[in-house]
Amino acid sequence: MEKIIIVSGGANGLGYELVKQLIEKDYIVCSIDFDSQKLNKIENEFNKNYYSFCGDISDETFVQKTIEKISSFGKIYGLINNAGEPSFKMPKDYKKEDIERCFKGLEGMILLSANVLRKVEESDLKIVNIMSSAALRGNSNESVYCATKWGEKGYTESLKAAYKGTSVKIIGVYPGGINTDFYKNSRDYVTLEKQQTFMDAKEVASIIISNVFNDLNLTVTDLIIERNQSKK
Repeated sequence: MEKIIIVSGGANGLGYELVKQLIEKDYIVCSIDFDSQKLNKIENEFNKNYYSFCGDISDETFVQKTIEKISSFGKIYGLINNAGEPSFKMPKDYKKEDIERCFKGLEGMILLSANVLRKVEESDLKIVNIMSSAALRGNSNESVYCATKWGEKGYTESLKAAYKGTSVKIIGVYPGGINTDFYKNSRDYVTLEKQQTFMDAKEVASIIISNVFNDLNLTVTDLIIERNQSKK
């Protein structure tokens, strides 16, 4: 039976690299993103084993309908919760719109996971929650972003506890900075020059896939990915 892997935030950056490399490994990939223009472009790039769904992952109705449709294609084997938006400011500068934007990733992670879990009925399933090294520490210019990532880590650990001893495997991924457009609206905090010293999205995707989606009789439960520091 063909295996389906869902990738949220699959139109850009790390999400796109995950989609591309999974398709190359002959998985059927369903990409979810709100960037319709980029999704349409990717559809022209991958003419098989690829489906795209455009919408807001914090919209419960959209998520329910999307997972219902995907489950009609076959067995859902993996869910990669990758979508998220940053907001990098000093604590006093945050506004409600910043908070709501950051928390959409956490809402989507919960909604997607819950709907997929209801569909697979605890058969073989891997849920990969891609968070950030911001889930492991506090950063002065990332208070709200850290809050959402710490929330995602708490949710991930709770999923592990709930499905311990079952064929549902939960994997938490904590990457450091990745050189993508993720930082394009935060140039006062992360300059383009600094961004270009970050990790390559293609390499990060390769590490995630090789550790999670393989034929080995083992499970990686936590994956911290950091760039090598240059020697002087």
